Amino acid sequence: MKIKKQGFKFDRTVSAVVAAAMFAFGWGTAPTLAGDPFRTNDPHAIGSSTEEAFNAMFKEGNYPEAEAAVDTALTAEPNEPMLPALKASLLFLEDDSNNWEAFKPYATQTRERAEKLIETDPLRGHIYTAVGHFLEGAYTLKTEGTIRGAPEALAKLRQVLQNLEDAAEIAPEDPELNIIKGFMDLMLAVNLPFANPNESIERFNNYAAPDYLKHRGLAIAYRDLDQQDNAMSEVEKALDLTPNNPEVKYLKAQIFVEQGKHQDSLEFFKQAWEKKNQLPGEIRHQLKRECNKAARTANQPEPCQ
Repeated sequence: MKIKKQGFKFDRTVSAVVAAAMFAFGWGTAPTLAGDPFRTNDPHAIGSSTEEAFNAMFKEGNYPEAEAAVDTALTAEPNEPMLPALKASLLFLEDDSNNWEAFKPYATQTRERAEKLIETDPLRGHIYTAVGHFLEGAYTLKTEGTIRGAPEALAKLRQVLQNLEDAAEIAPEDPELNIIKGFMDLMLAVNLPFANPNESIERFNNYAAPDYLKHRGLAIAYRDLDQQDNAMSEVEKALDLTPNNPEVKYLKAQIFVEQGKHQDSLEFFKQAWEKKNQLPGEIRHQLKRECNKAARTANQPEPCQ
């Protein structure tokens, strides 16, 4: 297996894991118990605002709509730990250089809400306690630096691993656990030197749900492993299921670039750019840079202005 020569990408991994925390709970669930797509037994309910936020963010790729729904749900559903994690994600993706002090209280709220949830729902409580510790560790590394922040971040990492282990002891094949843990494992395995991602890919493929997020996650992993044919196959499946999502079109454009097909990439860069106002600042700026660089390589006018 050929792995691209790249260092550990802190920002990419933070956003990937935050995203994993977001989509794991919310996909497709209605306010009634019958809506849980992960569990056929013992389904969980979420509020309509949480469902709206999730669908706007991950199905449609519309972050302003997602943020409005999250802000409503944070008050309406004060015990749900996924919501402050989602808010932290939105802040991170809007501007990862200036929003860390705003990010911090939502990271802490995620952990505190989750710790309370352990009493009544230990599985989900441990899952989101792990997410909260991860977010707090990310804050420490980003604000204090790798050297100064390492001891606290390592302590947080131990808490992450312990809580995921506690959740796995309760229900090792639980879909919600496996989409969060699976996405974390997948992104870390792809980005860490000397890691073998095969097991993580296999588990993610077997247990992750819903399908469009599974295919999207696999496409990212295969892209970073320089297995571009596999990446293209997976992103096509994701695009079939979410044809209006600009992030999925952006991902397909990136894979074309990795294949050296810069001309082919431009169609999908332009389609993503047409919906730039749906995207947060960090993604929008990166999309513009990559789009215009691909155009210059293909000797074409820069289309993303």
